[in-house]
Amino acid sequence: MPENSNASGTTDLYFNGIKKGDRVALARAITLIESNAAEHSLPARQLVTRLLPLSGKSIRVGITGVPGAGKSTLIESLGLYLIGQGHRVAVLAIDPSSNRSGGSILGDKTRMETLSRSKDAFIRPSPSRGALGGVARKTRESIVLCEAAGYDVILVETMGVGQGATEVRSMVDFFLLLQIAGAGDELQGIKKGVIEIADAVVVNKADGANRLAAERTSKELKTALHYLAPVQHDWQPPVLTCSATENKGISEIWAMIINYLDKQKKSGRFSEMRKEQELFWLKRTVERKVLNLVLNDPLVKRNIKQAEQDISMGKTNATTAAEYIFELIQKNTGL
Repeated sequence: MPENSNASGTTDLYFNGIKKGDRVALARAITLIESNAAEHSLPARQLVTRLLPLSGKSIRVGITGVPGAGKSTLIESLGLYLIGQGHRVAVLAIDPSSNRSGGSILGDKTRMETLSRSKDAFIRPSPSRGALGGVARKTRESIVLCEAAGYDVILVETMGVGQGATEVRSMVDFFLLLQIAGAGDELQGIKKGVIEIADAVVVNKADGANRLAAERTSKELKTALHYLAPVQHDWQPPVLTCSATENKGISEIWAMIINYLDKQKKSGRFSEMRKEQELFWLKRTVERKVLNLVLNDPLVKRNIKQAEQDISMGKTNATTAAEYIFELIQKNTGL
C-alpha cells in the first residue's frame, strides 16, 4: 500500500485493481483490512463498502477437521478439480497465531504448491491472532474482496476443530468436517458442537491399507449422525470417503455440495441463511468493538492489573475481582 496516500486514493487504487482481478491488489487490500493501524480503518471500511455490490455470487465452503486429517491436501485437490471445471478458486487459510508474538506459520502456500501456481487460484494464509472460531478476525471481509475479484468458489480452511471453531459456520454456505480413521474412538476427537452443525462429514485417506479402516469409520459416523438433529430439516448430513492424495472421491464431494445448495435455493433457505449470517455478524462485531473499547480504557486496564496482583498474592479471587471491575465499568459508563 502506498505510504502517505489518503483514504480515497487508497480505496480507488485497490478497488480498480480488484475489479480487474489483480491478485497483487487483492493481497494488499486484504492486508489493509487486516491491519490494526488506526489510519487504515477508514480506507478499509470504504473499500469493503464499495466492493459489496460486486460480491455475494460465490459458493462459500468451510472446511474443518481434526489435526492430521489432511485439510490442506483436500483443499488443493478440490481446488484443482474446480479450476478444471472452469471455476476460479480463492482459499482463505487460517494459521494459528503464537500467544506470545502474535505471529503465525503461514505455510499454506507451501502445502498447496501446485494450486498456488494456477492463475485461477488465490491462496491467502492469515493469522488468527487470538480470534475465536478458528477464523481470522477479518475473514468475512476477505470473502467480500475475493468475490469482487471474480472468485466464484471460496474455501475457508479453519485451524482445527473445537467448540470455538463452529463460528466459521456463520459465514459459509456449506460446512464440511474432515475426519480420518485410525485414531481410536473416532468420535472422541470431534467436539459435539462441530459435528452437530456439519453439513457433511468426509473421511479422508481412504487409500491403501487404510481403505477398510476408513470405510469402517464412515459407517460408525453415519450411525452417530442419525442420533443428532440435522442442521436443515430436509438434509441428512452424508458421510463420504475420499483420498485427497489420489484424487479419489473429489468429484463426489463437489456434487454433494451442489446438490445441497440446489435444495437450499429452491426452498428459499439459501437467501434466508445469508441474511441471518449478516445479522449474526452485526451483533458479533458490535460485541467485539464494545469489549475492546472497555478493555482498553485506562481505568479498567489499571484495575485489571491490580486485580491480577491481588489474586497472585491471595488477597482476592477471580469472581470477586471481576465483579468489582464490572461495577466500576457500570459506574463510569452509566450502563
